[in-house]
Amino acid sequence: MKSLVITAVCAAFALAGCSTTAGAGRDLQSAGKAITKSAEDNK
Repeated sequence: MKSLVITAVCAAFALAGCSTTAGAGRDLQSAGKAITKSAEDNK
């Protein structure tokens, strides 16, 4: 659970730094992958 919170905070900072729609899409995609991996690791 702790790693999920850390991932979400990192994703929020990454989204704050992107300036284009394409960049936002890539950020969301990588954040989604990180959250999925974290969830799978903590099963």
